[in-house]
Amino acid sequence: MATERKHFGTDGVRGVANTDLSPTLAMALGAAAAHVLREKDQAKREIVVGRDPRLSGDLLEAALIAGICSQGGNVLSVGVLPTPGVAYLTKERGAAAGVVISASHNPMADNGIKFFGSDGKKLADATEMQIETHLDTWQEWARPTGAGVGSVTRTPKPVAEYALHLQQSCPVRLDGMKLVIDGANGAASFLAAQVFGGLGATVETLSCEPDGVNINDNCGSLHPEAMLARVRETGADAGLAFDGDADRVILSDERGRVFDGDRVLCLLGSFLHERGELTNDVVVGTIMSNMGLGVALEKRGVRFIAAPVGDRYVAEAMAREGAILGGEKSGHFLLPRLSPTGDGMLSALQVLAACAQSGRKLGDWAGDMTEYPQKLVSIPVRTKDGWADVPTIKAAIADGEARLSGVGRLNVRPSGTERRIRVMAEGPDVDTVDAVVDRVAGAVRDALGE
Repeated sequence: MATERKHFGTDGVRGVANTDLSPTLAMALGAAAAHVLREKDQAKREIVVGRDPRLSGDLLEAALIAGICSQGGNVLSVGVLPTPGVAYLTKERGAAAGVVISASHNPMADNGIKFFGSDGKKLADATEMQIETHLDTWQEWARPTGAGVGSVTRTPKPVAEYALHLQQSCPVRLDGMKLVIDGANGAASFLAAQVFGGLGATVETLSCEPDGVNINDNCGSLHPEAMLARVRETGADAGLAFDGDADRVILSDERGRVFDGDRVLCLLGSFLHERGELTNDVVVGTIMSNMGLGVALEKRGVRFIAAPVGDRYVAEAMAREGAILGGEKSGHFLLPRLSPTGDGMLSALQVLAACAQSGRKLGDWAGDMTEYPQKLVSIPVRTKDGWADVPTIKAAIADGEARLSGVGRLNVRPSGTERRIRVMAEGPDVDTVDAVVDRVAGAVRDALGE
């Protein structure tokens, strides 16, 4: 058995396509995953495969499908579809597994392969570890022949099923709402206007013309500036900016101000609590959530739980607490009553529905939460290995923690999907927060920077 994860990170396997994430590795992943996931139920042969529009998707999909079919798996290839769409279809069809080829919000040159179990949820660490152990040995297995070899069905029909699911998740129509939607030239580009427009909203789209290269290029949830500006220019009621695979969303209120994940958790948590629909009166965020979120929710009688960063850990905390709402400041939300995984479009629909049902504009909810001064810096590094043991970094962190002791907090962690170290601090005033982050980030940059 392997003793460490060489390929799987916090969100599947990612890397630069055709080098780190090669066709050879994609084929091995397909074969190993089909072998491991079908062991649980040999009667289930179908594996749903979808992807985002980036250019390398064709290359990796061909290799991945070949690996799956070599182990007797039948592939349902649905083409370009948001990650949560693949998760939804996997669960609804009772498939053995689902696979998404996407690097989410990462640059176009990157790509990734992420697996879902038959329940539409991300695989457990132990299952990913099983797949990991077979990557170097799968070619030694006896392979099926004749009728035992897997087949491929390519059809966009399930995409319509997913679109209908999204619309049915919204308890009210959106007639009269004017929306600006930024699709990040990604997987939501072909669906967003159909879904929101079909519920009565007037929709203007930005960055919804993917060409395989422009995904996440100065657009989407990481770069919502054009969306914010367009909301201000047109007097729209709200703006929505998705990332490349549409599992997250950053919103804008009617004044063109960012309405991020923390504010969405505050809005939905408060709204559901007031209606008596927030099970156990608890909301789960992460250690990166602004301290103001917890303060605002506690004032309303809602407990706030901070989980480690990553939707996997948010989901685990939600299961422990019996929570029905959780998420991250980055705009990734978990609503398990409605979806087995995070879904940007579905989450946005719940926010807009809350506005429609309450009679409050999105901006009216902004004042319910006061943000503490916070600064986050992401530093590209040569390697993340051993970063916490570098003396200069340790000293900078110790100094920052001392300055914020009792009045704020400092969090330094490696990214789970990129070669980056993220430094975040919160405190009583902007100057202290800036000074702490700048010193720690400088130490990281000097010791490990690219």
